[in-house]
Amino acid sequence: MARIAFEKIMAGLEDALAYADGDSSRGTAHQLKVADVDITHLREKLGLSQDRFAALFGLSARTVRNWEQGVRHPEGPARILLQVIDREPEAVMRALRG
Repeated sequence: MARIAFEKIMAGLEDALAYADGDSSRGTAHQLKVADVDITHLREKLGLSQDRFAALFGLSARTVRNWEQGVRHPEGPARILLQVIDREPEAVMRALRG
């Protein structure tokens, strides 16, 4: 069983390396484009202060301030979280409540 798992993992790694070297016949890359979210607009739409917005969604208040002031910009998972909050804030709050 372990040998079969190892062989599958190794084959996947070999495919990934081949793809990285330009052999697109061994895989397909999917890129997800996540739109920018106007954090200030989103927060105000929800009627939340920076501190409350941060607390509700597991962010630091400093991070929210930096995003709103343009000092920093959300990246990676934060961009996705903000997109989901923008579209389905109640679902995110339900999920975080457990």
